[in-house]
Amino acid sequence: MSALVISNPVLSNTAYLVAAVLFIAGLKGLSHPRTAVRGNLVGAVGMLLAVVVTLLQQGIMSFELILLGMLAGAVIGAVLALKIQMTAMPQLVGLFNGFGGVASVLVAGAVFYQAVVAMLGAAGVQAVAPGLQFTIATASSGLIGAVTFFGSLVAFGKLQGIVTEKPVRYPGEQVVKVLVLLLTIFFGVLVVLEPQQINYFWYLAAAGSLLGVLLVMPIGGADMPIVIALLNSYSGLAAAATGFVLSNNILIIAGSLVGASGIILTRIMCRAMNRSLANVLFGGVGAVVESAAQDDIYAGKVKATSAEEVAMILKSAQRVVFVPGYGMAVARAQTPVRLLTELMEKDGIEVEFGIHPVAGRMPGHMNVLLAEENISYDKLREMDQINPAFPATDVTIVLGANDVVNPIAREASGSPIAGMPILDVDKSRTVVVIKRSLAPGFAGIPNPLFAADNTLMLFSDGKKAMDDLVTAYKDA
Repeated sequence: MSALVISNPVLSNTAYLVAAVLFIAGLKGLSHPRTAVRGNLVGAVGMLLAVVVTLLQQGIMSFELILLGMLAGAVIGAVLALKIQMTAMPQLVGLFNGFGGVASVLVAGAVFYQAVVAMLGAAGVQAVAPGLQFTIATASSGLIGAVTFFGSLVAFGKLQGIVTEKPVRYPGEQVVKVLVLLLTIFFGVLVVLEPQQINYFWYLAAAGSLLGVLLVMPIGGADMPIVIALLNSYSGLAAAATGFVLSNNILIIAGSLVGASGIILTRIMCRAMNRSLANVLFGGVGAVVESAAQDDIYAGKVKATSAEEVAMILKSAQRVVFVPGYGMAVARAQTPVRLLTELMEKDGIEVEFGIHPVAGRMPGHMNVLLAEENISYDKLREMDQINPAFPATDVTIVLGANDVVNPIAREASGSPIAGMPILDVDKSRTVVVIKRSLAPGFAGIPNPLFAADNTLMLFSDGKKAMDDLVTAYKDA
């Protein structure tokens, strides 16, 4: 079959406009769990339309090849969706960000190469040079895309445990970063001023790759939700820059939407931690700095409990709140959480879930895990909604969370999490903390909640503890 070509610019631009509207509608749907699935589908339809129109507009590929490419992508996506556990979803999202970045680098580099070859001509004689917009966009795409790709690889390594989750700090760290940043700017300027030297683009990409590694390595695991949101924004900005390289309107629109939404989400996450983006990028929170005060906080004050004792307390409760954290995801304890929730609700106990904005390893991590268990969205309460209700809560079960429930955060200064908004679980009548040990969280500081008068510590693996609670509750 001969290649199908869309040669009418009005037709293609109209299709792009429809795709852009679908993108915006999809983002709107993603703003709430109830409409997230539909929003994702709407956005996917918009992208499908944009990809098909773009390929047909070029007139260089047959319809069979387009379908083959779509089929290959669909198969890979389906395999990943089926094979990747929800606990590993942050790593997958990080890789997706990186794929978007490296795609921008490769596409911009290929188009830049074509433009330079056309400029020099067959005889090597310089003709019309590429425009300033083209060269600036090419340099921007190469730089941002390279930073995104290698930064995302480091983020993936930290989340997967391949690279240490602790901040990697060293003397002169900030100086090294500034020098590498200046190097990237230098090569970027050379790409703009001397486009006939193609190697400058790849030097720029190499320097950007090094910068991506240097920017993410000093960031601790607790800040990974913010880093993933920021890298997502970077991938969008790289795509938008590539859109200017290709003079493709829909790529500019889509990249701008991703870039803007990523920045907004990053800002929301930073506000939830009461920290600036600069502090996240350069502060290095996450180094374990256990102090002698830890013995003073815990010594003789920690009260261990058993699943049977907790089950008896739950039997007499009227209102129970679960506070999940990354520990629940690692232990894969969400299924027994649902089972215990169902058992308590059958006894007329009101059950809700308090979700901190930065609980887990990516935005909405806890929401996704609980939704996968068909736990009603109405039970998932954000921090501002649930905090006023803690004083009227009989039992709060903290499962795998640490820093987001640490009362030290209420202090004005003196700790890495000072001033960070937290879930006020300590105001509940009884707090049950399920944790393997008294080890500190990512902030590296002790948690006075563990030694509070109204706190009971259930030392165990998250899933085993919840399984034991389900059994004990049935027998109570």
